[in-house]
Amino acid sequence: MNVYMRVRRACLVEGMSVRGAAREFGLNRRTVQKMLDQSIPSGYQRKYTPPKPKLDPHLEFIDQILKDDKHCPKKQRHTIKRIFVQLKEERGYEGGYTIVRDYVAQHHIRDKEMFCPLTHQPGNAQADFGEAWVIIGGVKQKAHFFVIDLPQSDGCFAKAYPRENTEAFCEGHVSAFEFFEGVPKKILYDNTKIIVVRILGDGKRQKTKAFCELQSNYLFEEGFARVGKGNDKGKVENLIGYIRRNFLVPLPQFESYDALNAYLAKCCRERQKEILGSHKETIGERIKRDQEAFLPSPTVPYEACHCQAGRVSSQSLVRYRGNAYSVPVRYGYRDVWVKGYVNKVVITCGSNIIAHHQRSYGCGETIFNPLHYLPLLEKKIGAFEQAAPLANWVLPDSFNKLRSVLERREKKLGRQEYVKVLRLLENFGLEELDKAIQEALHLGAIRYEAIKHLVLCQVDQRPPHLNLIEYPHLPTVPVKATQARDYSQLLGGRP
Repeated sequence: MNVYMRVRRACLVEGMSVRGAAREFGLNRRTVQKMLDQSIPSGYQRKYTPPKPKLDPHLEFIDQILKDDKHCPKKQRHTIKRIFVQLKEERGYEGGYTIVRDYVAQHHIRDKEMFCPLTHQPGNAQADFGEAWVIIGGVKQKAHFFVIDLPQSDGCFAKAYPRENTEAFCEGHVSAFEFFEGVPKKILYDNTKIIVVRILGDGKRQKTKAFCELQSNYLFEEGFARVGKGNDKGKVENLIGYIRRNFLVPLPQFESYDALNAYLAKCCRERQKEILGSHKETIGERIKRDQEAFLPSPTVPYEACHCQAGRVSSQSLVRYRGNAYSVPVRYGYRDVWVKGYVNKVVITCGSNIIAHHQRSYGCGETIFNPLHYLPLLEKKIGAFEQAAPLANWVLPDSFNKLRSVLERREKKLGRQEYVKVLRLLENFGLEELDKAIQEALHLGAIRYEAIKHLVLCQVDQRPPHLNLIEYPHLPTVPVKATQARDYSQLLGGRP
């Protein structure tokens, strides 16, 4: 560039001729003339595409291969080497590998998708699920975390669940709306089966009943990304990766999902203090513009659960999502309504809640409440020893002592009496009944009526009042018959 500048100055400023400049600087006159015509070097510019006499006859064959590859799995598409081998074996290609490689590379560049920069209006959101490994209660497992992103402000919310299902999806929305203190006007989703039953011919979506109920309660507008086009909601896709790398590294360890979600909420709040990119305001300050555009929260709370009808079996069980849950035996063979929440299962009959259990995410499991079967076992006492609902029921030691004494004294009747005592748990707490049984064992009053009396005395905070008239089962005090000579002791030994 230094020589370029000196040649131009010598000719245009000092008046040197082209011939003289060529002789002075050792250049061709045509080169000097080009320097005078252009202020900077233009570089080499090819005026026409060079011919490829060996490859040109095979270009249609290569183009067809690359076109067909678009419909094949990504990991089973043609490599450049494989195309080169096919050209030599099938079409007698005599050229080299490099020219094939350059042509395919140019073809791929032409096929790459272009994108338009987007702007995001306040009040809009994007939602999706992500996955990450966590340790909950000492068990390593894959958590599914629901994420909502506010593109205008970069505000975020994340909450983890054991499964990606309808209950988690709905409950995640409820928690996010509480976190943001409002409802976004429009939320963009992918085409998950939780939301979309099927995609119709005109591009419209047939939505699921659960999503329609959620939308009817909060009144936000939905939007859907194109199938297989995650870049349509790129903000939330990138946010999922950000949360995985920044909030969940190193591998988080918590006692429960509640503790994990409290940590995630804290991380989301801390992130609102950051200033991203070229922005002058923090995320928290920009969220205020989103909140101004939000829809108001509904006055009626939304019940985030999955509902389905069920029927009680002959074993007093109701099936839900691959598992069986017990209900009281008096509801056998009746139609019920099952509500599946993230952490619990509630079963109702009519307007009455008849059972609730901790939610199981296993498969083929049976979740019992032993109290549901005690009225049946009181009648069918022969099934007591092998009753599955009682197999893993952990009770205090006083219960086993009571059962042992009753069975030793009365055998089968004693076992029935023990079941009656267990039924007191339907109305009283385990700790209260444990204390009453311990006191009954101490007094020797081990029948149902006496133990019930002792429990009631605890509740009413009054001393127990047991007597042989009201409770004839109490142990009697042995009294030896009095004889005439026993009175002589009162006379001091005199006859």
